[in-house]
Amino acid sequence: MTRRILSLVGVGILGGFLSGTFGIGGGILMVPLLILLIGLDQRRAAALSLAGVLPAAIVGAITYGIEGHVDLLAGALVAVGGIVGALIGTRLLRQLSLGWLRWMFVVLLVLVAARMLFASPESDASIEFGFWSIAGLIGLGLVVGVASGLFGIGGGVIIVPALVGLFGVSELIAKGTSLLAMIPTSITGTIANTRARLVKPLDGLILGAAAALASYPGVVVAHLMPTIVSHILFAALVLFAATQLAIKAWRARGTEKT
Repeated sequence: MTRRILSLVGVGILGGFLSGTFGIGGGILMVPLLILLIGLDQRRAAALSLAGVLPAAIVGAITYGIEGHVDLLAGALVAVGGIVGALIGTRLLRQLSLGWLRWMFVVLLVLVAARMLFASPESDASIEFGFWSIAGLIGLGLVVGVASGLFGIGGGVIIVPALVGLFGVSELIAKGTSLLAMIPTSITGTIANTRARLVKPLDGLILGAAAALASYPGVVVAHLMPTIVSHILFAALVLFAATQLAIKAWRARGTEKT
């Protein structure tokens, strides 16, 4: 029991630090660590990760907000779609086989690593809200919500590049806005997963508390680390995690059908 708690704390610290540094909620690496270090299956790891990134997202969003790096309206619009998407994603999480979930997550990790190596052009423009921009932000939230519910990620790996590349905002504002939008999305998905008995509230509390404590140092690092360096380092970590999970998925093929 003590070893499990320490493992949850360790995973939470790393996930929370990544949440603050990259504005991604930490789930991209939290899920592999829950699988590789604690031994959870893909489904329960995703559910626990989604619960664990919530406190870190709250702390991170507040920190970015204090420094003026959050677009409240954009975050609210993304969250609207995210709530609906999270309900869809958590339903798929319960219905898809573990084999499909494993390989889909490995593919997601590879795509995330590739995206990190090709940074989007950045500017300091403000979002001009009109019909198409509002519809686009809600649609972005829908996609993010599905991914969050299905894979246990915060969604920042989708929101941040979309806000930077499509809406032209700075990366810091994109990260802060992403963390804000993740809050209601994570709450919705975690409630659904708790009702489905995929996650224990105490485990989520331990993981989330550790993540929340570690998120502020991550925000500090985000201000100090050059963007290209953070992208390369994160891509390397993600590719390593993808390789380990692919090996584990290959060895487990055919042994679990549900």
